[in-house]
Amino acid sequence: MDTSEDWAEKKEQEKNDRYSSHLGFINHLSNREKSGWKASQTNFTMGVRGSLHTNQFLIRLESLSVKNKNTREAIRNRTVQQTPSMSDMNLKFFFIQVALNSETEWTLQSLPTKITNKNMERFNLHVQPSRT
Repeated sequence: MDTSEDWAEKKEQEKNDRYSSHLGFINHLSNREKSGWKASQTNFTMGVRGSLHTNQFLIRLESLSVKNKNTREAIRNRTVQQTPSMSDMNLKFFFIQVALNSETEWTLQSLPTKITNKNMERFNLHVQPSRT
């Protein structure tokens, strides 16, 4: 979560660690087959609150051949604007799944009551009584 100063660096390292074997495998096959392809990884790390490291984001867009400065800035702005709404949508789908699940009690109990009550109200969700 983007609450600490080094959140982005930690996420970057997690992504690099997670996908390093995939990247290595793709490059190994490319070398073996003499395809001339060289795979690389470009991470775009966003915080759940819409925060990002602007210069890093813009440089990475440029590395993907987005050469126009205004286009890069427009992509960055739209990304920052859309991230919180995407997080809300993910929460909504989660709570819909909780509401539709016949075994909702264990799921709701795993969340803090304050969060459960607030979001169940917010998304107008109602838990059906157990079918026992």
